[in-house]
Amino acid sequence: MSTDDTTDTTTDASTDTETKCGAASTPDGEAAASEDSSSKCGGSASSTSSSGSSSGCGASSTDEEEEVGATVDDFDADPGQLVAVGLGPGQPEGMTARAREALLDAEHIVGYTTYVELLPEGVREDAEELYDTPMCGEVSRTEEAIDRALAGNHVAIIGSGDPNVYALAGLALEILESKGATASMVEFDVVPGVPAAQSCGARLGAPLVNDTVSISLSDHLTDMPTIESRLHAAAKEGFTISIYNPWSRKRRANFEKCCEILEEHRADDTPVGIVHGAGREDERVEIVELGDLEELGETDLVDMTTTIIVGNEETYVWDDRMVTPRGYESKYDY
Repeated sequence: MSTDDTTDTTTDASTDTETKCGAASTPDGEAAASEDSSSKCGGSASSTSSSGSSSGCGASSTDEEEEVGATVDDFDADPGQLVAVGLGPGQPEGMTARAREALLDAEHIVGYTTYVELLPEGVREDAEELYDTPMCGEVSRTEEAIDRALAGNHVAIIGSGDPNVYALAGLALEILESKGATASMVEFDVVPGVPAAQSCGARLGAPLVNDTVSISLSDHLTDMPTIESRLHAAAKEGFTISIYNPWSRKRRANFEKCCEILEEHRADDTPVGIVHGAGREDERVEIVELGDLEELGETDLVDMTTTIIVGNEETYVWDDRMVTPRGYESKYDY
């Protein structure tokens, strides 16, 4: 699921024991981790609780990530396990049984602060240690998870939705490779979850029945001209379009440009589904017309926790639900 753009500016003042990403090795090969310790990655560690302290990215205006540091040769312990777990849409009942089991099996759980806070109470209480970083800490917390695994721990790194959809499974493999480690060395596994497009589509009716393209408007990793090119292609070719991260204080222009591109290729009365905070306490669901979409950017309905689904030329609204025909009506009588 998309995340909110709020930056946590609190800092962790505890410096009693500084570790290398929270995973230093002791002579007997066990990983040393302290509730009072801080890691060079800038996140926070606590015993069965999330502290909400800040990363270097989240607490500063530079949005810079720590460079990947330790390599596999810096660890003396036998490697543990690393699993990337998708939490699904947000509410505990939306998590798969396999995801819950994987989290209960893990000794350490690492993730974005908001996602750690969304964990079921039983999972939080069962974990030996929870480690979280605020917004923009993707690289630092992924490296933290990997280093803890290389130090001999069973570690789960979590994300909302699915780990392979705008999430951290690929990043974990890239960092493992950069450290001279291998996926098999830490028994790397991925536990899928329900992606934002699917969970939000379910709230809207049946808008995703035909071909769909998902696009994030966040230009944190992808330049805006590339995003615009993808939008033009998807809108011109007639795909249903699922839009993640549509609006933030820093990205107003991205949303406005997106609406401009969509209106260039689609009629103003094209149905658009908007799901804010899917699976969370502040969830809101609305269906509007494309011509009214841009003005909603100035409201609290559209933010970084919102997913927008733009119908194709066949999509229509029936009984307050979006319907995108698959094409059965051209082959069968019903």
